[in-house]
Amino acid sequence: MKRVVVLSLLMIVAFNFSSCKSDKKSDEKVDDTIKAKKSAVVFSLEKAQNDINFVAYKTTEKIPVGGKFNTVDIISGGEGSTIKEAINNTEFSIPVSSIFTKDTSRDFKIQKLFFGVMENTKLLSGKLMITDATNGVAEIKMNGVTEKVAFTYTIEGKVFNMKATMDVTNWNGSAALASLNEACLDLHKGADGVSKTWSDVALNITSTF
Repeated sequence: MKRVVVLSLLMIVAFNFSSCKSDKKSDEKVDDTIKAKKSAVVFSLEKAQNDINFVAYKTTEKIPVGGKFNTVDIISGGEGSTIKEAINNTEFSIPVSSIFTKDTSRDFKIQKLFFGVMENTKLLSGKLMITDATNGVAEIKMNGVTEKVAFTYTIEGKVFNMKATMDVTNWNGSAALASLNEACLDLHKGADGVSKTWSDVALNITSTF
């Protein structure tokens, strides 16, 4: 009888010990998987230095007026083992309040009299998609409208640069453009005395990883 009890106890201890070892191995596998995923993420847009620059134009001579957005938030994606992977399918949003043109009066006018005239445009949002070795497409939502903008890009070392041109009339922005031009009537007059604000805006975006 004693021998049976002892054998039973030994079996229980052995079972518990083997279960503990099995659980430990399972935990180790999970840890290894997590580490492998983390090590695969070499490039992160959220951690990169992102410079969102633009150039708008005024007067019939098309004088450039440069500016940038100081804030961009990565909503989805933005990570990968390569820069292309990090860029492709990234969803982002840009607060229009982060606009900076080195002129506070101009910044105010653009926010209130351009974006403020648009429908629900406190944020510019969109998605980046790489199509081949030098080209891509950005889906940009503004004024309640989502449109595609083709862009070209380069990758040099750890620097991604993309260039594009967008026409704000494609986002039903004519009223907003007229509002801004009226507020800047004299400032946007050229030598011919005509006040003009152009609808095309050049984008130059750089991410340094």
